[in-house]
Amino acid sequence: MRTALVLVRHELRLLASIGLWVARRRHQTGEGAAFGYSRGHGPMMLGFGFVIVIESIMMSVLLRNHPAVQRAWFTVDVYTLVLIVGIHAASVVRPHVLDDRVLRVRRAAHVDLRIPLEKIALARRELRTTHERTEGELNLAIGSQTTVTLELTEPVAHFTFLGRRQDIRLVRFHADDADGLVKAITPARSAPSPIPDPTG
Repeated sequence: MRTALVLVRHELRLLASIGLWVARRRHQTGEGAAFGYSRGHGPMMLGFGFVIVIESIMMSVLLRNHPAVQRAWFTVDVYTLVLIVGIHAASVVRPHVLDDRVLRVRRAAHVDLRIPLEKIALARRELRTTHERTEGELNLAIGSQTTVTLELTEPVAHFTFLGRRQDIRLVRFHADDADGLVKAITPARSAPSPIPDPTG
């Protein structure tokens, strides 16, 4: 039951992302600087969508003597196409966000990791195309590659798609402007924290 709720919530986020995409709005960027990662994602999603369209046309022809099955197959194909559009839309409207306290590393609608800047020991531009699953590491590849590596001073909690906790000490992810993001992290880490108002 919990898995079903997680899946429904995720799909609702994808559908909401399509609405934000059409409205040319972003999701919760606030006053922070947004860094996209969808540039290399679009062609792959377009390819998947093209395959679904071709498959739908072919199956409609093959199942023309079975209208009930044909309608059911067509419905599944349309919904799959909507989800593909939703994944791409979520990648566009949910960029990485850097403000004066936190770096939010995101991937579509299913990863949103908040890393306090004081926990970032080192940020570097690093292109990697192979990633092995390792305890304490989180690899968020786009198009099989990551371009930014973060080494942390202490673990941060990451929750998987189904809610399992992982303690992460190293994060690799993709950013279209990896150099710009890495350069922006350094002064953000060294900027003084705002002084609280003593009057409350």
